[in-house]
Amino acid sequence: MGLEPDDDGDVVDESNQQLHYGNNDEDFSHTLPQHQPAAMHFNKSSLRSRWLVLALTCTVMTASYYSYDIPSALHQQLSDYMPQSSNFERNFNLLYTVYSIPNVILPLFGGNFVDRYGAPQCLLAFASIVCCGSVLLSIGVSNKSWEVMYLGRFVFGLGAESLCVAQSTITSDWFEGKDIAFAMGIGLSISRLGSIFNNITSPKVANRRGGIQSAFWIGPVLTFLSLFAAALIIFVDRRAIKKLKKRGGDVASTELTEALLEDDAPVRNENSNPCSESDQVHLTDFRKFGIMFWLLTISCFVVYGCVLPFNNVAAGILLERNYYKSAPSSCHLLHPDQCTSGYLQNGTNPSLSDSTGALCSIDPSQAPLLPSSVNITSSASDQIGEWDNEAYVYPNLTTHDVQCNDPFWYSACTSDYCSKESASTERAGKVMSIPYLISALSSPPLGKLVDKIGRRAQIASLASGLLFVVHLTMAVSHSSPVLPLVGQGIAYSCYAAVIWPSVPLTVDKKFTGTAFGVITSVQNIGLALFPLMIASIYKASGNSYIPNVEFFFMSCAGLGVLIGLLLNRLDRRNGGKLNGITSDDESRADAGFANVEDEYFSP
Repeated sequence: MGLEPDDDGDVVDESNQQLHYGNNDEDFSHTLPQHQPAAMHFNKSSLRSRWLVLALTCTVMTASYYSYDIPSALHQQLSDYMPQSSNFERNFNLLYTVYSIPNVILPLFGGNFVDRYGAPQCLLAFASIVCCGSVLLSIGVSNKSWEVMYLGRFVFGLGAESLCVAQSTITSDWFEGKDIAFAMGIGLSISRLGSIFNNITSPKVANRRGGIQSAFWIGPVLTFLSLFAAALIIFVDRRAIKKLKKRGGDVASTELTEALLEDDAPVRNENSNPCSESDQVHLTDFRKFGIMFWLLTISCFVVYGCVLPFNNVAAGILLERNYYKSAPSSCHLLHPDQCTSGYLQNGTNPSLSDSTGALCSIDPSQAPLLPSSVNITSSASDQIGEWDNEAYVYPNLTTHDVQCNDPFWYSACTSDYCSKESASTERAGKVMSIPYLISALSSPPLGKLVDKIGRRAQIASLASGLLFVVHLTMAVSHSSPVLPLVGQGIAYSCYAAVIWPSVPLTVDKKFTGTAFGVITSVQNIGLALFPLMIASIYKASGNSYIPNVEFFFMSCAGLGVLIGLLLNRLDRRNGGKLNGITSDDESRADAGFANVEDEYFSP
């Protein structure tokens, strides 16, 4: 067994072929050598081009991941850039709420459309919507309009979650058998590089001359380029279907895709439909899903509630907790009504201790002191043309008044404050990438490990417990965030490696797209509500994340532990499908059960 070219030169991987005898009543097997089957049953997973398809889907998802996470990486820069408001945290979190609102409903249709009309075409359509949303978001940022930004995120959300359903179905279609979890791990690993690149790149771009507008416009460029990868998948899929039909392979699940691709394909009638009425997929099929599926859905709802919403505000949490803490309250400026540094400060304005009058020691993790008041007009400098405003009059200056994207603040009056803020945001961006970096590195081996040992429900419970410890540590200690975020990355990787491949094990194979649509919809109910809850907790806590926002994440993880324990108990009663090993999964697939697929984005 190995790689052999077909008649057209394509390479077939016989190690993944499924073998069977024909359907004739007469048995001809005695005329064949004992070590050979009577017929070979080819499918897409027997083609080496499956790795090209995986690379192309990763390209599409990487661009989507990058664009999705841009606001979270630029939390502080947006606070400085957008019009001053005491409701910034609410406005910021609404970017994630409006993204999730359409996906409470759309993934139900997205999954159903994928099942009915073919994943490759749906992938291109959804990727186009994502690109349009990214463009609208960037236009809103350029015009400092929250309303246009919300519209862009809404449109982005119209396509992004359904994009994941299409991508998951393509992966499942091309990697049936023992390589499915490994392929999903590779896909998650490469796709998550988009989030990592964003967290590192966006703060640097926003803090340089390009500014925050340039940082946001990277998203539309990447999502536009991803459309070419999505279009190429359609071409590769069409070619694979033709080759499989020529070799007598398994094309029953993709005949509709071919019909849609062929311009001269005849319209199907009832007699040509390969599915009986009872086998057709309907949106209401979710009512047939059992308790195991719904427990997985609830687990996904609460556990991802302490993963994705945390990443949305992680930059703010890290700045407040570790890298840009409030200036010491026991110090004051020598000249409280003068600028601290920059070309408007001709001399020096040192920070002094209230008790001793000596120079105040400011920790590297603390922000420099700001003037208590500022009164600067156009007559103060001949460089007024570079400033955003003609006058800066603040009788009681606060940190919310200082907008470090304005040359007045970062060059003329408080350059020390803004320089340290820029360095801190870039450092926070690197540290908040730790969970995704661990996920990118560990997903492929974890996928392979899950194939071998199973124990999906058990691992999901342990991952939830680790998340509980992580957020408890973030809430009550002031230690370095590196170790907790390593724990977050390990927990996230383990949970994602087992929860999504578990979903198809709880539903019939033909309902896999619909099942992923349902669980994505329920997940987005939480992802729409949690950001608003976080903003409310933040405001009720005196505009502070620590500790109450972290307590909220901790409670979500705790619920995940309880649900995981119940899931394990029910799994034991139902034959251990979730905790079974790969060979058991394969036998169930051969018997007509679901093949494993994945959903990556949400987040």
